[in-house]
Amino acid sequence: MRSRASAGPDGKLRCPWALGSPEYLDYHDTEWGQPVRSVTGLYERMTLEAFQSGLAWITILRKREGFRAAFAGFDPERVAAFDETDVARLLADPGIVRNRAKIEAAVANARVVADLGPAYAELIWSFRVVDRPRPTDEHRATSPESVALAKALKAAGIRFVGPTTAYALMQACGLVDDHLADCFVPPVTDR
Repeated sequence: MRSRASAGPDGKLRCPWALGSPEYLDYHDTEWGQPVRSVTGLYERMTLEAFQSGLAWITILRKREGFRAAFAGFDPERVAAFDETDVARLLADPGIVRNRAKIEAAVANARVVADLGPAYAELIWSFRVVDRPRPTDEHRATSPESVALAKALKAAGIRFVGPTTAYALMQACGLVDDHLADCFVPPVTDR
């Protein structure tokens, strides 16, 4: 099979989705698929992936700094302390996606994450995919592992994370390497 990687502005072959904007290019080259193991980093990625549901990822990338400011740097302990006043503040913040259900889920999820502590990261990383070759021209939205991860997160009390969002989380945090086979980004060896 032949990869569908495409040359970027610097001539390097990349996953084609990365060529749509400078934000996509930077995210693809420096972050997507790289291992994230900290509780705060995983909570941030999970929250952003949940907010992306139904929207273009570029919307989230362009508002990412607004999200970080609004959600206290994604510190689960601090977000867990948010109350209705904070929810109202977030609903009025043009720097984020103002969706009540997603905001309330982010706060409720922070409480779960804060309660779990390091066990939250262990739970997520227990679903990493090992020994799967990089795809050549495949576009997945879910996997058996993402279905299981979504079920485990739901059982732990996490809201607004189904199998598709769980798979995007897995891609974002390095639990699976979905860079195309010909993509210049090297495979991560410490997954």
